[in-house]
Amino acid sequence: MKELLRKYKSVIRFILTFVGSYLVLFFVYQMYLKYGSSEQYYPDIATHLVAVQSESVINSLGYDVSIEPNKREPAMNIMRSGRVLARVVEGCNAISVMLLFVAFIIAFFDGKKKTFLFIFGGLALIYGMNVLRIALLTAGIIEYPEHTELLHGTIFPAVIYGTVFLLWLGWINSYKKS
Repeated sequence: MKELLRKYKSVIRFILTFVGSYLVLFFVYQMYLKYGSSEQYYPDIATHLVAVQSESVINSLGYDVSIEPNKREPAMNIMRSGRVLARVVEGCNAISVMLLFVAFIIAFFDGKKKTFLFIFGGLALIYGMNVLRIALLTAGIIEYPEHTELLHGTIFPAVIYGTVFLLWLGWINSYKKS
């Protein structure tokens, strides 16, 4: 048993670091959701900002949309001509995906500066891709309403998870070199 632990020490360390850091980040995020909401930024600041920025991108693409708080659930509605096109809920803010990304990078820690810079850059890219994802999804709903489920359930999740996967591959490759 001791020999197996020694042989797979790096794998065990990776798994424990990944799971441990993810659980800590997840707990902090749950506390934020429970205690960090405000009336100014409904339903929470991250979801609200994603909705506001997505609205700006959608409008810059030539679609006249607006956002407003959903009265039935904690979400922001994306509206066009008085009709709800989409809802931006807490799960749409990509925080959960960002937590997975950060936990993975921490598990492959490679020095404070390099790791911090990669996390910061990766989070900025994921955030930007997510806002663009919501904007393009909304434009897709306007242009191709019959494909809403395919766009929302398959294509656009693949974009955000694909981005994270490519970032992970990039980090692993840089990690191997150092």
